Amino acid sequence: MPRNSVFSFQRPKNEPICSFAPGSPERTELKAKMKEVENEIIEIPLIIGGKEVITNDFGEIRIPHNHKKVIARFHKAGKREIDMAIKASQEAKHEWERMPWDLRALVFKKAAALVAGPYRVWMNAVTMLGQSKNCYQSEIDAVCELVDFLNFNAHFMGEIYKEKPESTRNVINMLEYRPLEGFVLAITPFNFTSIGGNLPTAPAMLGNVVLWKPASTAVYSGYVFMKILEEAGLPPGVINFIPASGSLIGKFVFDNPDLAGIHFTGSSAVFNKIWKSIGSNIDKYKSYPRIVGETGGKDFIMVHNSADCDELITAIVRGAYEYQGQKCSAASRAYIPQSLWHKIKDKLVNEVNNIKVGTPDDFTNFVNAVIDQKAFNDITSYMDFAKASDDAEIIAGGAYNGSEGYYVDPTLIVTTNPNFKTMKEEIFGPVMTVYVYSDDEYEKTLELCDKTSPYALTGCIIARNRTAQQKALDILTHAAGNFYINDKPTAAVVGQQPFGGSRGSGTNDKAGSAWNLMRWISPRTIKETLVSPKSYEYPFMKEK
Repeated sequence: MPRNSVFSFQRPKNEPICSFAPGSPERTELKAKMKEVENEIIEIPLIIGGKEVITNDFGEIRIPHNHKKVIARFHKAGKREIDMAIKASQEAKHEWERMPWDLRALVFKKAAALVAGPYRVWMNAVTMLGQSKNCYQSEIDAVCELVDFLNFNAHFMGEIYKEKPESTRNVINMLEYRPLEGFVLAITPFNFTSIGGNLPTAPAMLGNVVLWKPASTAVYSGYVFMKILEEAGLPPGVINFIPASGSLIGKFVFDNPDLAGIHFTGSSAVFNKIWKSIGSNIDKYKSYPRIVGETGGKDFIMVHNSADCDELITAIVRGAYEYQGQKCSAASRAYIPQSLWHKIKDKLVNEVNNIKVGTPDDFTNFVNAVIDQKAFNDITSYMDFAKASDDAEIIAGGAYNGSEGYYVDPTLIVTTNPNFKTMKEEIFGPVMTVYVYSDDEYEKTLELCDKTSPYALTGCIIARNRTAQQKALDILTHAAGNFYINDKPTAAVVGQQPFGGSRGSGTNDKAGSAWNLMRWISPRTIKETLVSPKSYEYPFMKEK
């Protein structure tokens, strides 16, 4: 397009969700694609500088709900490939950061259109099989949220670039939005294909170059998206796809003087190590690396005795058990007043026990398998701890079986100890713990909720009483970066609820918003004086 035009992207609308209702063509198409993916084993290379690279050091993608079944083998990067990726990123940097911003944006707009259109079924199929998601959880993640990230970020980028400082009659002031000097490392998680796509593309959109290390259990969906980016016109070397062990990345990337930023989603423990590694190497870097991270959560449902019982039960079941509780936003502790507990207990137990668990290809299943053996072992250890404890009781679920798939039944624990282990520690599985409090201790319990966990990601208040809602908002000001009233504390929507938390939950840079994008630019102020002074003397220096 001509460079003598001013262009902007209109604010997009959120991507509509396919229902996959019985008899719908998208349901038939998706089931066929799942069978196709399941019945072949693909080999996934690294992609460095736009070229496929093989190492013959293989990792495997196994279906979590059928862990004997391998659907992909992927090559893993070593020191040589990491060095190649850094070099390729620096070779691509000059031309990419000088490309007009709207042309950069069009790469990602086209990728969004490809995900929403011809590759929608493919993205869903590999996410459902590789990460064990039911069709709805996959659709809202691998398609809708990913499309929204790409489209809204393009819009927000244009809005940021519009901001200019004031000028005067004799001085023109400009603001140049430079990318960071160096490369950005994106470390992405298994649980959201959309986050896997957003973490490398958000910095890249702003003119940065990126090394992308996907979670080993989500390499398949990441690879599919990487191929879509290439089809959309992403120049070689702008994003380099390098599955690798975290220890190798830490050893060979954090030591590099060109490291300019980290875009991370994962555990708080890993993020802490990253921050310490960068701190210990701080004298080596050309500039202070930007560190952006969304980490753990111990997300809460706070309940007042004015709550609607059916709304409460729905919030608990959906908030705690969708995608097997493997969301950083998943509800995992609830504070329920005694008067309400007596009313909802039996119905809640019945609902939890009746949740259907099984494979994603059976669309009647609400819960599928957890991601891998390690997650299975970690989650079930908390359940075993509760079973052996004197101050807790499992009143629903509690069973697990890892012989064919990593299945953990939705589990409901009641404890008399508000500081019980499962009330404080992140479990990342389908386990909800309830603490029943005396109705006259609502404010005291709010303070307890605020102080119990080191995390501050999401939470909600279920209450009809407006004063009770306001009291919760006040006392829990810093307890959650995303707070919900009369709804479960999950499913933030790009463009509606920017997502992120503080305390032990991360840097709260709000993925899918202008705030996040601002972290990937380094502004330069440019002042041009139209008529320059020709003497150093000022008027005050004259005697008369």
